Amino acid sequence: MAYSMRLALYPPAALVALAPAGALAVDYLSAEQAQRLMFPQADAFELRELPLDAALAQQLAAAGVKPLAPRLQVRLARQGGAVIGFVVVDEVIGKFERITYAVGMEPDGRVRQVEVLSYRESHGHEIRLPAWRKQFVGKTAAAPLQVGEDIANISGATLSCTHVTEGVRRIVIWLDLLRRGGRLS
Repeated sequence: MAYSMRLALYPPAALVALAPAGALAVDYLSAEQAQRLMFPQADAFELRELPLDAALAQQLAAAGVKPLAPRLQVRLARQGGAVIGFVVVDEVIGKFERITYAVGMEPDGRVRQVEVLSYRESHGHEIRLPAWRKQFVGKTAAAPLQVGEDIANISGATLSCTHVTEGVRRIVIWLDLLRRGGRLS
């Protein structure tokens, strides 16, 4: 019997159990859907690429942040031409696979919202739960943003919790430095 014929004998639930961990990837939101969800009152979004210069790299290092890219893509949410917030889409490694998420920030540097866009791991998807993501709301660059301090861990999702929290911290500090330097208007 051919391999494909043998698979037809299994119920769909059994096929999911047989699938490799990477096959369990789920896309929840696109970047565009996330920005609209975070800033529904925005009438325009402007994508900006902000390069990492030597001075900014030094400031990030002093804050204990290591940038993963030579530039940061920031989506400026606008209403009537005024900036009402920022959205950054980023990726971190969970245990083995990438987690794509978005951070929405208020103009004053507070976290407005965190959304998981794509989750590719076989475990740890609980980071999508609203209660876990809500812990970030209102945090600023002055917050520890560290699992075990101001962000709770989820048993079975420790690496996902830790890496997403580290990523949010990196974005919050980077945006805070850009904002204070007048580069986000």
